[in-house]
Amino acid sequence: MLFSKLSEYYDRLSSIASRLSMIEVMAEIFKDASANEVRPIVYITQGVLSPSFEGIEFGMAEKMVQESVALATGVPKEEVEREYRKLGDMGLAAESIKKRSRLKRMTSDRLTIMEFYNKMLKIAETSGSGSKDAKIKLLASVMAEATPEEAKYAAKYPMDALRLGLGDATILEALSVAYCGGRESKDKLENAYNLCSDLGLVGETIAKKGISAIEKFKVTIFKPIRPALAERLPTAEQILEKMHGESAVEHKYDGFRCQIHKDGKKVKIFSRRLENTTEMFPDIVEAVINEVKVDRVILDGEALAYSEETDEFLPFQKTIQRKRKHGIKEKAIALPLHLFVFDIMLLGNKDMMDAPYIERRKALTELLKHGSILRPSTMIITTKPKELEEFFEDAIENGLEGIVAKDPQAKYVAGARKFSWIKLKRSYKGELSDTLDLVIVGYYIGKGMRSEFGFGGLLCATYNEKRDMFETISRIGSGFTEEQMVELRKTLEKVAVKEKPVRVDAVIKPDFWVYPKYVVTIKADEITRSPTHTCGRSQEKSGIETGFALRFPRLVGESAIRSDKSPEEATTTKEVSEMYKNQKRVSLKE
Repeated sequence: MLFSKLSEYYDRLSSIASRLSMIEVMAEIFKDASANEVRPIVYITQGVLSPSFEGIEFGMAEKMVQESVALATGVPKEEVEREYRKLGDMGLAAESIKKRSRLKRMTSDRLTIMEFYNKMLKIAETSGSGSKDAKIKLLASVMAEATPEEAKYAAKYPMDALRLGLGDATILEALSVAYCGGRESKDKLENAYNLCSDLGLVGETIAKKGISAIEKFKVTIFKPIRPALAERLPTAEQILEKMHGESAVEHKYDGFRCQIHKDGKKVKIFSRRLENTTEMFPDIVEAVINEVKVDRVILDGEALAYSEETDEFLPFQKTIQRKRKHGIKEKAIALPLHLFVFDIMLLGNKDMMDAPYIERRKALTELLKHGSILRPSTMIITTKPKELEEFFEDAIENGLEGIVAKDPQAKYVAGARKFSWIKLKRSYKGELSDTLDLVIVGYYIGKGMRSEFGFGGLLCATYNEKRDMFETISRIGSGFTEEQMVELRKTLEKVAVKEKPVRVDAVIKPDFWVYPKYVVTIKADEITRSPTHTCGRSQEKSGIETGFALRFPRLVGESAIRSDKSPEEATTTKEVSEMYKNQKRVSLKE
């Protein structure tokens, strides 16, 4: 397929608001492409060059893309910048300038998708002395070959600004429609994706080998598994009832989620967002090599700072100091970490994913029985609500977040939020004591004293997994420090868009819409119903449509943005609905 054809498809996608229509168009793209082209098409559509764990990035700032456009078209850099500021979109600016460029445009009839992708990959792989100028020239060569329509997406891609409105779930459904004739195989594709975290590989596999090959996906060393997620319930009684009377209960640690992959002396560590964070944790890597006495293993755990002198966990504000690019070894000595391991997914050559939790725990305990840096998480098995409550209180007293209850017979459910894992975050007097991780979808200009910061608040949303949409739940105007307001304005103006993003469902309008990319942690007094928000929107008996909203919401945490969570890992609409029901139950008991 020619890149010009893909650009035409992207234009169609950009004008569509219906998710079902997006699935149909995306399926059409896959049918039109060769099997070899599916993988790069998936990556380009995602706005990446490869899965996050491979760490391949363009390394091109906004100004560099502007210089490439100028070089390709013979237009002064100042004119490119003016066009960009005027249109608010680098792709539209490139298209506009390309249409009126004084330089003769080369034909792009020979620019295929594979050629375009490989040229872009070469830009990312260019490094060392003089790499900045080399990257600019390489992108300019693509722009010089491109039609105005192609130039639009060639400019957007390196800036992570395609913003087509397609989430991973939508691409998975499109693959199912394209190669299986309907959406019924989406769950099988999603399971394969959960095991390998590489959507391009999933697309290529079904295109070349069919659904039977998708069904054979297994855990692979150094391909991170999308982490299991926990549901929420407010009482010990409800947890035990959900787990048929017996539960394994672990301390819940507030640190860095670390998925450890070991093969001989080679160790890689992946974050909650499945990014390769190995270099950040040299002390953990060394401990894995010395303390884990098997050649091949995949472990799931949480790393946090721990004081041997006082025998206590240090607050997350201390642990987060280990997140750095420079001075890593010095910080590792000053602030050593312990890794509390709570699951095992591969042991030797044995896939442990489908083994019951109790069996995985036994293997984990045996493996780490002589460890000092790596330790099994603290765990009890109980059938008594009072014992579970006491264990919860013990976790809180030790400075931890709470507990996670696990079904002793459940398998490891990758990438899904199931009741096989349940967090206990208690509500008192009908008030909301838990925090929510929400996606920023808009922001407001500051007024009064805040006008100097150019920032006055956020419009935030939950993630609706079924719809693959972000639904608004609150306008946040409290809890910001001056530093956070400056940080948020600088960050958000880079992803601000003129029109409401396709995946955002909202009835109120902020001063600036924001492409859903960043997550913040919010505290509120309670969840209420409101006609101004779309989270869980439904019709009341009165006939008025209302959604869930937050009462007295405010930002919490030292850092404004949660860099460890993707938008799809934010609090879901389903979770909010359950929290609202539990809140009402607690209120009735008072």
